[in-house]
Amino acid sequence: MTVNLTPPTTTPADTDGHATAPGPEIPAPDSSVPAPSPTAEITAAGPATTPTASGRIEIRNLSAYYGDFRAVRDVTMTIPPHAVTAIIGPSGCGKSTFLRSLNRMHELTTGAHIEGELLLDGMNLYDPAVDPVQLRRVIGMVFQRPNPFPTMSIYDNVVAGLRLTGRPPKSALDETVERCLRSAALWGEVKDKLKQPGTSLSGGQQQRLCIARALAVRPEVLLMDEPASALDPVATLRVEELINELRAEYTIIIVTHNMQQASRVSDRTAFFNMGDDRAGYLVEMDATQKIFTNPSNTLTEDYVSGRFG
Repeated sequence: MTVNLTPPTTTPADTDGHATAPGPEIPAPDSSVPAPSPTAEITAAGPATTPTASGRIEIRNLSAYYGDFRAVRDVTMTIPPHAVTAIIGPSGCGKSTFLRSLNRMHELTTGAHIEGELLLDGMNLYDPAVDPVQLRRVIGMVFQRPNPFPTMSIYDNVVAGLRLTGRPPKSALDETVERCLRSAALWGEVKDKLKQPGTSLSGGQQQRLCIARALAVRPEVLLMDEPASALDPVATLRVEELINELRAEYTIIIVTHNMQQASRVSDRTAFFNMGDDRAGYLVEMDATQKIFTNPSNTLTEDYVSGRFG
């Protein structure tokens, strides 16, 4: 099975970073042929030399800027593959900016840029050879508020990304819709109304629909920016259950203000704080249980115990 690695001529994006230009053609799934490494699809020059992608992310001295203002400074960490990493910290400490830098959505803001290195399985994601549109297929994102495409049905929402990148046969689209809705724990609730608008669903169902849409392009990494903050407790529980189910297949990074949620769903937790220069920085990162029971830094202890933030 081959993948056309030629980047699109133009790569405009909407305000949420969804590509609007056509990209490489994606052939129909073939169960007899192993799927290519997602990392191998993100360069214009050709496949990466890494034979398989594990989803390990290494960040080295990462600083993120909006013009001259540094919003995040000197972050160095390793995000383990196929596990859930929670990013916690007070408002304004750069958590969402950091998250958006991981799939180069940060640079969609005029004047925004980064310094430092960001590697996925050894590949520098800010290398000039990397196609940002392809990268956002490999590192998908789910936003704070559910954002299904309002003019599309449930079915069309799921396969929107595939249709942007080619013309798969209907049988392949049907398989993708069922696979992704099942993965998002939504198939049983919507299988008889796939032609209804995505916006006809409840808020929690819409968020799971957006997760299904992100999974449709077979990412390696899934970024979640406070995915349950706008949901009721029942819908929040469903999203957390889904995260627990997906951790075996994807590297998941979740930004959350909910300390209980971070302790429930994550394997490791990174605590960010804001310095006197108003730049966010990493205070410490460790196993979630240690962060919440015996952190190494007193700032972390003060934050998770509710003394500030």
